[in-house]
Amino acid sequence: MIVLLIALCITDVVLSQIRYSVPEEADHGTLVGNIAEDLGLDLTKLASRRFQVVPSSRTPYLEVNLENGILFVNEKIDREQICKQGASCQLNMEVFLDNPLELFRVEIEVVDINDNPPSFPETDITVEISESATPGTRFPLESAFDPDVGSNALRTYDITTNNYFYLDVQTQTDGNKFAELVLEKPLDREQQAAHRYVLTAVDGGQPPRTGTALLVVKVLDSNDNVPVFDQPVYTVSLSENVPVGTLVIQLNATDLDEGLNGEIVYTFSNHISNRVKDLFSIDPRTGRIEVRGEVDFEESNLYQIFVQAKDLGPNAVPAHCKVLVKITDINDNAPEITFSTVTESVSEKAAPGTVIALLSVTDRDSEENGQIQVEILGDVPFKLKSSFRNYFTIVTDGPLDREQADSYSVTVVARDKGTPSLATSKSIRVQVSDENDNAPTFTQPIYDVYVAENNVPGAYIHSVTALDPDIGQNALISYSILECDIQGMSVKTYVSINEETGYLYALRSFDYEQLKDFMFMVQARDTGTPELSSNATVKVIIVDQNDNNPLVLSPLGNNGTAKELLPRSAEPGYLVTRIVAMDADDGENARLSYSIQRGNENGMFRMDWRTGELRTARRVSAKRDPHQLYDLLIEVRDHGQPPLSSSASVLVMLVDSVAEGHGTGDTGGTIKAKDGTLDLTLILIIALGSISFIFLLVMIVLAVRCQKDKKLNIYTCLTSECCLGCSACCSRQGRARKKKLSKSDIMLVQSAVNVSGAGTAQVPVEESGSFGSHHQNQNYCYQVCLTPESAKTDLMFLKPCSPSRSTDTDHNPCGAIVTGYTDQQPDIISNGSILSNETKHQRAELSYLVDRPRRVNSSAFQEADLVSSKDSGHGDSEQGDSDHDATNRGHSSGKNNSMTGQPSFSSFYSHPPGPCSSIPILFFFVICLAQRNPSEIVQ
Repeated sequence: MIVLLIALCITDVVLSQIRYSVPEEADHGTLVGNIAEDLGLDLTKLASRRFQVVPSSRTPYLEVNLENGILFVNEKIDREQICKQGASCQLNMEVFLDNPLELFRVEIEVVDINDNPPSFPETDITVEISESATPGTRFPLESAFDPDVGSNALRTYDITTNNYFYLDVQTQTDGNKFAELVLEKPLDREQQAAHRYVLTAVDGGQPPRTGTALLVVKVLDSNDNVPVFDQPVYTVSLSENVPVGTLVIQLNATDLDEGLNGEIVYTFSNHISNRVKDLFSIDPRTGRIEVRGEVDFEESNLYQIFVQAKDLGPNAVPAHCKVLVKITDINDNAPEITFSTVTESVSEKAAPGTVIALLSVTDRDSEENGQIQVEILGDVPFKLKSSFRNYFTIVTDGPLDREQADSYSVTVVARDKGTPSLATSKSIRVQVSDENDNAPTFTQPIYDVYVAENNVPGAYIHSVTALDPDIGQNALISYSILECDIQGMSVKTYVSINEETGYLYALRSFDYEQLKDFMFMVQARDTGTPELSSNATVKVIIVDQNDNNPLVLSPLGNNGTAKELLPRSAEPGYLVTRIVAMDADDGENARLSYSIQRGNENGMFRMDWRTGELRTARRVSAKRDPHQLYDLLIEVRDHGQPPLSSSASVLVMLVDSVAEGHGTGDTGGTIKAKDGTLDLTLILIIALGSISFIFLLVMIVLAVRCQKDKKLNIYTCLTSECCLGCSACCSRQGRARKKKLSKSDIMLVQSAVNVSGAGTAQVPVEESGSFGSHHQNQNYCYQVCLTPESAKTDLMFLKPCSPSRSTDTDHNPCGAIVTGYTDQQPDIISNGSILSNETKHQRAELSYLVDRPRRVNSSAFQEADLVSSKDSGHGDSEQGDSDHDATNRGHSSGKNNSMTGQPSFSSFYSHPPGPCSSIPILFFFVICLAQRNPSEIVQ
């Protein structure tokens, strides 16, 4: 018979309770019930929800099929072995499911069957009765024992039918039955000394089972007084766990007889249980009952002790009494904590209320000693929730942060309310699993990196570091550079980064004169899910090195030697000339000082070391030979480490006056012009006649080619008169071939046309006050004239520029301080200029800004300086080309600093264009010569 009871409970975790019953001695495999069906669970989800039995509640007698929820008998159940004589026998089992956590309590009642017959302790029972016993005298008999309970337990006793005795069956307070032999008719020993009957014990099973014993009644001679107890029933209280030998009660019985008939012996009755005999003892002479074993309230709270008192006389008749021993509970059992399930780790993103563990708490004591209070020790983000009876769940009580605590030791303390209170604690370790909730963070938001110019490409320059408090893949950081442009090129062509270490490397050699600094952004990204990142700004600052020699810009001369005129009447302090130089470096590397290295042994001149002004220190001696020149060697030195220097040679000629010196020069020029007039005229006639027709054809061809590729027109002439021929020529030559030109092959030709436009380079020229009148606001437009010998020509391009520097990084993650250039084509500069009559005896001191604003250490002039190279066809200069070929920059300073129209310095770019055809070059050369008179050409 199987009885099913389902009780629904409204709790957080445990949802219901189910009860079954199963008969004992059921065979293996006997179906008890289907837990899953009875609870209404989905059988298909049992495996996915990890349907299982709580380990602490498992029993070897029952088993659950975890796939279909069937509860069946695993091995035979012997109720008498499990529950002894208990009125009810129950096996408990807890099962639970995950996702969500559901706990079910299963109670299985083991139903007793009548599988044990009653049995007597002995097969022969002997009772001695005095013949003087009166009818109605009762003689207790040894009880039979039946391990079954309920209706299958011992029900009654029977005795063989006779005329002297009958049985009176009585029931004890605990439900056990015992029989007393009642004398119905006086005995006569002389007629019958012994009586034999069959004593039968019958249980209540169906069919009933019986047990028998032989009852032998011996008739004795009379002892007419029996012992008498003070009261038939004694009740005492005894605390559990009292020590052995503790007095329970002192019994006292009296007998009116004398001698042996009045001497009493105390013994336990024959029908008391063996457990009582194990726990208690009685002194036969004194009737003192003492504790013999360990008394445990949890085992039983009441014991019945049956005692008989019998004198030593013949035919003694025993007297009986009952002692009820009530055991009082003491708080001798600490609570027990059992964890049914524990989650090894919980995500730091787990919501409050997430179940971590399921536990049960029990206490074997009763009343207040068994009432339990459960709590969690310490300040941890967990709390306890009561689920069902003595079951609790540990749930999260707030947000978790693995970066603050990666694990928690959760200690559960169970404390009862007894006196003294007993407590038990158990701890579990809960690991907090990491989530990618922290982005990498750089150690600083902006990194300033200083890199000396001329560095080795590929060299390490700095490192950036980002930290991520996460762990594992969530803390694995990779570095990268965000794409941006620097001077029109990707930042990744300038620097690179090691994605694992964050080391930065320079991919090119930096030039301070081209790029002062630039900025870009680096990104640190972890490999978690989702990926998190952060950025930092890296500012690379180029540190200037003293890698450029000073460059002498003025005065200019043939083969590096300048000639200056000195009137004999010049007063001390007369300004002979001013040395104008520049240095492409910056700071101390560009601060220049001037000195006379040679030719001033007599102290005729003095040099201002700051401004470069060469002045007379005294009057010219009257004895000085006018044909004897002063050969001065001027050194220009910067203040870098190590310092670099350049030199210039100046020849000072003595003249009576400046005007006389100019006139003498004109005469000599006229003589030379006359000598070469015939030859030059012939050359002009032949050249003009031979190239007129050829030039027309060339122009047609170039026009067709220019239509095909307009973008190859890389040269822009500075005047409207020369644009047609020059651009067509240069475009043709740039596509035809690429050849490096020398600086001597480029001629600077003055144009009288004043052109104001976006494509015109206007260079104001200011003449020194020592040399004549001022030509202010005069615009010079320089045209390109290439000689036929321009097979190897170095071209220098001059670009107009804006004085402001572009540092706008609003729409570009990179920033660089560079020179802002316009879109004009570069202007070609050369030192071989043909001067006019007005400038034959005057020296124009020009300066240009090269690459970016620079400082020229001269306070006398503020004007544009023109870069000069050595002349072609005049032999080697006294100074090496290295003094003049470096790309330089500077700014003018001097008296006329209020002068308007001052040009800003722009970069000189070396650009190797394709060679031009000799015919158009010769044509422009002839045009240039046609603008001069023969005397000027000769000069």
